[in-house]
Amino acid sequence: MQARTATVRDMVSVEEWQARLDLAAAYRLVALFGWDDLIFTHISARVPGPEHHFLINPYGLMFDEITASSLVKVGLDGKKVMDSSYDINPAGFTIHSAVHAAREDALCVMHLHTRHGVAISAQKQGLLPISQQSLFALASIAYHDYEGLALNEGEKPRLVMDLGDKNNLILRNHGLLTIGGNVAEAFLAMYNLERSCEIQLMADAGGAELVEISKPILNGIEAQVKVVTKGLGADLVWPGLLRKLDRIDGSYRE
Repeated sequence: MQARTATVRDMVSVEEWQARLDLAAAYRLVALFGWDDLIFTHISARVPGPEHHFLINPYGLMFDEITASSLVKVGLDGKKVMDSSYDINPAGFTIHSAVHAAREDALCVMHLHTRHGVAISAQKQGLLPISQQSLFALASIAYHDYEGLALNEGEKPRLVMDLGDKNNLILRNHGLLTIGGNVAEAFLAMYNLERSCEIQLMADAGGAELVEISKPILNGIEAQVKVVTKGLGADLVWPGLLRKLDRIDGSYRE
């Protein structure tokens, strides 16, 4: 009897396989929500364990093609630490490796070029407190000026300095970035940030004077969020998103 060929799932820990499932789901959800930019942009997640290993998308696959097994495992230097027939985008991991190296709490980094996000990133005023959704993003937001395609190692310290301890970053003339303690947190942060940008553009297009939310309300939003999400945060939303994906196409689990 011929021996069964070992799969990626056979070769990794239970914890890593779960991280792969969540990250593959995030890529599929980005495509489902229309936030993808062909193959250009990235979501990375740290592999559980003492090694600084990370999972990122195989360069050349569309986001709706990515599976748990196809994700590429790399070190902080962007070099593969597990055999894979796929390469990664070197520009993509420049940004991600900088954030992962500087922030131990950044277990997932999501960087996208959404239409609304890029549009707001090009506006000098940035994101305004004009919607309830914007309050979630503004509670922890930073900005980083454009320095060209992310190939310059010298940009890393400047990006890290601009990000500081914030979880949302608007990359000027470029796009959006969110971080989370897991994939679900980074995804929910991106949902709120992208939706805030979309609402602002729609409100601005109406031509009327915009009403901004007062600073006292903005300053108290984090405590209110904990009440609304029952202290669960993104974990309250994530299972429902996975069920949605499974109803549409569960092949991300392969």
